[in-house]
Amino acid sequence: MSIGPVMLDLLGKELIDEDRKRLMHPLTGGVILFSRNYESPAQLTRLTQEIHALRTPPLLIGIDQEGGRVQRCKVGFTRIPAMREFGRLWDEHPHTARNLAQQTGYVLAAELLACGVDFSFTPVLDMDYGQSGVIGDRAFHQNAQAISELAHGLMLGMKEAGMASVGKHFPGHGYIKADSHIEIPVDDRDFAEIELNDLIPFRQMIGYDLTGIMPAHVIYPKVDKHPAGFSKFWLKEVLRKRLGFDGVIFSDDLSMEAASVAGGVVQRAQAALDAGCDMILVCNKPAAVDELLGQLHWNMSPVSLSRLVRMHGKPHPDSLISLHENAHYVNAVHAISGIGLRSEDLPLEKLKADPCGDL
Repeated sequence: MSIGPVMLDLLGKELIDEDRKRLMHPLTGGVILFSRNYESPAQLTRLTQEIHALRTPPLLIGIDQEGGRVQRCKVGFTRIPAMREFGRLWDEHPHTARNLAQQTGYVLAAELLACGVDFSFTPVLDMDYGQSGVIGDRAFHQNAQAISELAHGLMLGMKEAGMASVGKHFPGHGYIKADSHIEIPVDDRDFAEIELNDLIPFRQMIGYDLTGIMPAHVIYPKVDKHPAGFSKFWLKEVLRKRLGFDGVIFSDDLSMEAASVAGGVVQRAQAALDAGCDMILVCNKPAAVDELLGQLHWNMSPVSLSRLVRMHGKPHPDSLISLHENAHYVNAVHAISGIGLRSEDLPLEKLKADPCGDL
């Protein structure tokens, strides 16, 4: 059975018959995990093993493990700093910031791969204009070059561990205040302004061989009346043709309020796929998933299938426990352990080892 274009979520920390039925549907191609699906590294490993064993080729397993306030797996995993912290370091020591971003990418990916997760929806490539609450410190910087360099470092670390990366939210979600989870955001800038600013990190990361991209549920009315994730202009004309991107395009969650402009869940899915998405996400609404799987008609193209194959993570030789005996991993964890912590939050032994607090 080939994989399909739908990525869905699970109800809990282990598979139940309702989950298995959905995962075995031919339209299903992947699973996205949330905090409610995580308890411990051992539990996560059991869950991913069961998911991967259901079908051949195995379903993709993704997660939002960005760092900061968006880190689904916490207990037993290394604390990943918010990406803004690397931007602050970059202002003073660009080389150090790039190096630490790379080590962070390695730690992030190695831990997930050791537990059977294929990829994380990261890095965030949005520019920080200081006015988007939903993006905020998830963004590296306002400077496009800083974003590109730091995101490249993170991606290199992930690639070193064996994991693909997904840049988001194309062509840029950082300029507007509205939260696309609960509102329909509108960005009134024209194409030239977006191209000269927000598109720069995406263009550069595509040149660095970025594997996946997620478009924003944002309408740019001076460019197209449709949100970017439903726009043939943004996805086919700009992303595919002008920027030359040949990786996977993942829709953002079609259950979000900003996606409602496209109609019901089946209409949203059809619009996203027609616009150029290779895989669509539907989360937190089991009834909508059942409706979609029952009514959507879509044949995966060989091109989309070949793109999705690249998203499978490289099997990691270590469990998360044995990973702690890997010198490269241990050194990377030590290097990033104090990033973003205030001096009063640091453990005493860290302060003694680094009394100047130059972290």
